[in-house]
Amino acid sequence: MAQLHVDTGGILKESDDYLEYVDNVPVERGSEAVWVPALYAIVFFVGILGNIILLTVLVQKRRQWSLSDTFILHLSFMDILLLLMLPFWAAQTTQLCDWFFGTFSHMFGVVFKLNYYCGIFLLVCISLQNYLSVIRDIQLYSHGRHWLVHISCLSVWLISVLLTAPDWIFLVGKNNYTEVNTCVNIYPQSGTDWQLWSRLLHHIFGLVLPGLMLMIFCSHMLRRQCSCNGLPIPRNVTIILSLVVVFCLCWMPYNFILVLDTLQNRLQDPANDSQEGSESLLKTLLTVTSALGCLHASLRPLLYLGLCGNFRQHLLAMLRCSKTEPKGSLWDLGVDQRQQPDHGQDQQEELERMMAVENLLAC
Repeated sequence: MAQLHVDTGGILKESDDYLEYVDNVPVERGSEAVWVPALYAIVFFVGILGNIILLTVLVQKRRQWSLSDTFILHLSFMDILLLLMLPFWAAQTTQLCDWFFGTFSHMFGVVFKLNYYCGIFLLVCISLQNYLSVIRDIQLYSHGRHWLVHISCLSVWLISVLLTAPDWIFLVGKNNYTEVNTCVNIYPQSGTDWQLWSRLLHHIFGLVLPGLMLMIFCSHMLRRQCSCNGLPIPRNVTIILSLVVVFCLCWMPYNFILVLDTLQNRLQDPANDSQEGSESLLKTLLTVTSALGCLHASLRPLLYLGLCGNFRQHLLAMLRCSKTEPKGSLWDLGVDQRQQPDHGQDQQEELERMMAVENLLAC
């Protein structure tokens, strides 16, 4: 039985660099057709409910709009956009809407990548503000620089759209050898290895560079707080670190498997049938880790509810139909208020002054 061999490239997506006929490649989709729709249904309802509540709170406090609200709005909008795709992905797994999936297939892969890029770049912007505030005593996003927040968010969207350009160009919907309608990357047969360049674009600009920036900012903030003996970690630092950790736990497995898949595509021998098992394993791992990345869209509102006390109090007041106005930022992201960055240095200087006075008295 002749079957089409394809090269997996991500969520509901395969890369079709070449067409090769191989004999009897086993593909098991029974369990995937059960757990993928069930997981996406749970993520969809929890995520949509949480983000609708989030947007409702933002709408109610629009007269006292803060700089943090702008970042939260963009993150929430991107999560909702991804969540709205999940029912169609679930239906595609069970083959209930082939006509719709075939028509708008490229949008699904693009939204998946767009959610990841916007999420990590917005976290870089927020972490940069906290790093400059805590370490350098510089307020990047002060109340006199509302325009800088909007420019930052606009730049994030522009960069994210540019990074998804390969998906806009090469991603199409087609039936594979199991008669399953999937998204595949069809690259032109030319001297340029478009698959390699598109993967490198993602690995370098979507993973390595923003990942290093997050590591540098967060490690410096942690080291500064650890040097402040006996002083509690500021709320904004705790929240930022929690958001970054949860984001990495949800998205780094997908990126790690994608790197392995890229390496295998470079090293594989088309004539070696023994590699079919590893390809099937990577395909399964990409499906699982992609679902884990989608799960993150439903976790962010829960993180705000658990970590942001002002947001929790305002939400409870809203549920009680109380008209109390929130005081300060709801999110404690360290973007709105000026931080007191160098507690350790201030404490050290105070001790030095006290010792100098004692030495003078002793003389």
